This record gives sequence, structure tokens and C-alpha cells, in this order.
Amino acid sequence: MQFLLLTFFTPALGLVFQEATSGRFAVAWQKAQHPDLSKFLIIGALLFIIGVAGVLTRRNIIVIFMSIELILNAANLNFIALSRYLQATGNVNAVAGQIFAVFVIVVAAAEAAIGLGIVIALYRNKETIWVDEIDILKW
Repeated sequence: MQFLLLTFFTPALGLVFQEATSGRFAVAWQKAQHPDLSKFLIIGALLFIIGVAGVLTRRNIIVIFMSIELILNAANLNFIALSRYLQATGNVNAVAGQIFAVFVIVVAAAEAAIGLGIVIALYRNKETIWVDEIDILKW
């Protein structure tokens, strides 16, 4: 059985590997190995859009916190990508984006810890995590 599969797939694998060394796949692989700034900015923008959509459309407070973390991670990705781009151009202040990303990570960790504490307190008082049903601050 294995011999039959090997004889059947060997020509197809040969064509794939030949295309991988000389064709469009090789060019795409080379570009994936060395991405430029625009690809990082596009991924950061997509993460940001997904995070904003999660904050605006979800009612579960834990999902809202996860969406806020996505927004912060999108900002970190942009900071790091632009910092790396500025380092490549020879800018002296290129490390500022990386330092700022570390501060954002610290703020995100504090936000997650305080947010989780608030969620636990709300769940103990109201027995729900749905944002629509939480009305403790109303008179």
C-alpha cells in the first residue's frame, strides 16, 4: 500500500518541489521570509478592526476585555514594526517604539488584573457577566 502511494505521489511531489525552487512559490516564500513594513501595518490594522468590532458588538464582558487586548496588541505590533523600520533607516531614536510597546504591555497586564477583579466582583453581586444586565451604578 505504501509503495503504491509513493509511486502515485512521486511525480506530483517532484512538480511541487520543482515549482518551489524556481517559480511563483519561491518568490512568495522569499517575500514571506523578509516581510516589509506594509505587511506588519496591514496585520496591525486587521487586529485593530477585529478588536473594535468585538468591543462594539459583544455583550459578554470577558470577550470585551479580550477585544481590548487585541486592540493593544495591534498598537504594539505597529510600534515594533515602525521602530524596526526606523532602525533600518539609521534613526537614532528608533528604540522609542520598543520601549513604548513594553509600557503598553505593562498597562495591559494591569488592565487585565483590575478588569478580572471587577468582573469577579460583579459576578458575585449580580451573578451575570452580560454587560446589558449590569446596572449597579444606576440610582
